[in-house]
Amino acid sequence: MSTNAVQTDNGRGRAPARNGADGESQRAMTPRVDVSEDDTGLTLLADLPGVAREQLELRVEADTLHIEGAVDAAAPGGLEAVYAEVRLPRYRRSFTLSRELDPSRIEAQLKDGVLKLRIPKQAHAQPRRIEIAAG
Repeated sequence: MSTNAVQTDNGRGRAPARNGADGESQRAMTPRVDVSEDDTGLTLLADLPGVAREQLELRVEADTLHIEGAVDAAAPGGLEAVYAEVRLPRYRRSFTLSRELDPSRIEAQLKDGVLKLRIPKQAHAQPRRIEIAAG
């Protein structure tokens, strides 16, 4: 498979701004993602620290995979943050999927702030061994 199996939205530190329901622009952090490939598909590992499973949204629209998650940045126990390094409480990243991949069979797991996505290849794109009959 070529390296064009997955194309990212942008390689910069932030995703483009997007208008929210309240009409204000919502900026988001772009999570770091590792992509690896084997004969049967792709594995994506996305760093999403602070995102709970309930605050994570994964969807495929046409040939685009969207990852969005909200960070619960509230201070514990009614405390007020004096200093905070996370100023954008959202993560957002999009990938264009190749036609060799089967988005209907994507598997997702979130553990310790790392999202693991397994995207299998279509059956016709997977290598197969051809048996040779004795003649």
